Amino acid sequence: MPDFIFKGKVYYNPVQLVMEQIGGVWKMPILWRLKDNVMRYGELRKDIPHISDKMLTVQLRELEDDGYVHRQVYAVVPPKTEYSLTEKGRDVIPLIVQIRDYGNRLIEANEKEIAQ
Repeated sequence: MPDFIFKGKVYYNPVQLVMEQIGGVWKMPILWRLKDNVMRYGELRKDIPHISDKMLTVQLRELEDDGYVHRQVYAVVPPKTEYSLTEKGRDVIPLIVQIRDYGNRLIEANEKEIAQ
């Protein structure tokens, strides 16, 4: 496949593009938590172990900028913000399921190897 430009950046293949948008340590866990729920920032923070406030904020902003997450701000005191998946976010869940299943198979194979 020839190189292509997406949002001003050159990519060498479509896998690189997808992994940049949903890859890394935190983006898939965020998307996974939102697959069945609308959640507030604090709920996400409590539900995702080891993520810092700064990292959660950065990752949510990137997911929102890339169109996977919708951020709804309510004009109340104190401010209320909710996060949910967009259609694009829901479309990526089956891919995350496949990656998750593959990861579980790798873990199982490793455990069997260690047990021998």
